[in-house]
Amino acid sequence: MTIPADPDRARGRRGADAITGPLLMWRPSRPSARALVVAGVGIVVLVLLALGAWAWSDAQQRRVQGAYAAVMTRVQAAEAADAPAASKAAATRDLEQLLARYPSARLVPQAAYELGNLRFALQQYAAARSAYELALQRGAGGLVRALARSGLGRAWEAERDFARAADAYGALVKDLDPRSFLYEDALMDQARALELAGRKPEAVAAYQRLLKDLPTARRADEVRMRLATLGTAAR
Repeated sequence: MTIPADPDRARGRRGADAITGPLLMWRPSRPSARALVVAGVGIVVLVLLALGAWAWSDAQQRRVQGAYAAVMTRVQAAEAADAPAASKAAATRDLEQLLARYPSARLVPQAAYELGNLRFALQQYAAARSAYELALQRGAGGLVRALARSGLGRAWEAERDFARAADAYGALVKDLDPRSFLYEDALMDQARALELAGRKPEAVAAYQRLLKDLPTARRADEVRMRLATLGTAAR
């Protein structure tokens, strides 16, 4: 027996087909021309901003390098042995202004180290230490790092704080490879400061280490004399 179709169900199915049919046939369309233009303009703006930032940074670095070169010309003249104190003081102010104007420049470690040297020459030992410490804090590397550490030791030694001088020289020695041209003087400085600080066993150990690490050291005779003075034979 044939069951007659339910007219209400048939009408419901036709209604559903009328709704879902267009959805099933929908295909994603391209963005409108206006949207593409807006997006394109946005990308161009971002690119221009990036290029502008790069150009600004590059120009800024050139300005820093130019300012640094101009100051360093005066600094080198002021560091001459016969340069008057007024020249050293003027170069010191130039470096201080340079560091204040460009505190984030890549050349800060070098400038701070040079500032320390000028302050040391003016016998401003505490201020010299601050400059050397700034050079180290701002990531001085290689030769500048080693010389800044040496400067710290010299500044403490100039103030006759031999214990701290010995510690500063010791930090430098730890940083250096025995093959470095700075190693012999650094170890000699550490040994001398230890001796002056009254730390005789440590001084003897430092002198003996120098002879062990550098058997042909140019200051070997001086080291043996210091060991003899301390009542210890060279080994």
